[in-house]
Amino acid sequence: MSIQIFILSKLMEDNTYPYKLKKQLSEPIPLDQLSGLTESKLYYHFDSLAKKGLIETVEIIKEEHRPDKQMFRITDKGREELPKKIYKLFESADAISDMVVGLANLKYVDRNNVVGILEKKLKDFTDRWDYIKGYEKHIQKDKEKEKFVEFMNGYFSTRSEHTIHWLDELIKGIKQGEI
Repeated sequence: MSIQIFILSKLMEDNTYPYKLKKQLSEPIPLDQLSGLTESKLYYHFDSLAKKGLIETVEIIKEEHRPDKQMFRITDKGREELPKKIYKLFESADAISDMVVGLANLKYVDRNNVVGILEKKLKDFTDRWDYIKGYEKHIQKDKEKEKFVEFMNGYFSTRSEHTIHWLDELIKGIKQGEI
């Protein structure tokens, strides 16, 4: 879904072709390699978006001794679907790292709706973590496994507190228009 949001958001700015987007993703930081985005995956998503009627070919550029380039543009249907895809991304994200493409494209959605989604996510996560923490009192610590239990408790506590902190910071940043 992130790749499709990326493609649609780029087409909101200007008509383009897949190879140009791939090149933009690889310079100066090789984001394509870091994310595992291959040229074939990118072309697959362009094709998928075209089949759904979210984008369309606007021009075919022919160059001597080079493959034809299909220029695409976003359709009205694509403009309608982009915000829906972004909201869905936020709803389904398990971590802030899963939200990066959505965060980079907040200009296409209602920020208050995103804040609402994130506040619900934060509340659900906090409630779940409080519930899990309550079990610690009921666990009988076997001397043999005491260090293991302490290690796991420390790991999950730190990770959960980290997630809660950064979700809260993200919500504040969006509300204040800093993100």
